[in-house]
Amino acid sequence: MGILNEFKAFAVKGNVVDMAVGIIIGAAFGKIVSSFVGDVVMPPLGLLIGGVDFSDLAITLKAAEGDLPAVVMSYGKFIQTVVDFTIVAFAIFMGVKAINRLKKEEEAAPAAPPAPSAEEKLLSEIRDLLKEKQ
Repeated sequence: MGILNEFKAFAVKGNVVDMAVGIIIGAAFGKIVSSFVGDVVMPPLGLLIGGVDFSDLAITLKAAEGDLPAVVMSYGKFIQTVVDFTIVAFAIFMGVKAINRLKKEEEAAPAAPPAPSAEEKLLSEIRDLLKEKQ
């Protein structure tokens, strides 16, 4: 029973729950970014570079024989994945940069000085009374 209680305490800690939520949101965000790259960014980029689709580039290492399929090294898919990653990484970089800029502006705003504590008020009153007696 001790191990089950320890596991329960571990599983419901805030860090584990926060991590799980982050992973789920990250997976959903990944789908959005993949769609953005594949459906919005890559078509104009492909048009700009002459309609080249890297994913079709491949080298046939061994031709098909009878029922056996050809052995193909699809290096174009790798190049396409690297291009997609670069675009996604840049988009995330720009997003983080914008968030950091907003945080800096928020930190730069001067905070109001804290009100004196009850002890400070009492000590000020005592100081003032002592000054009056002199």
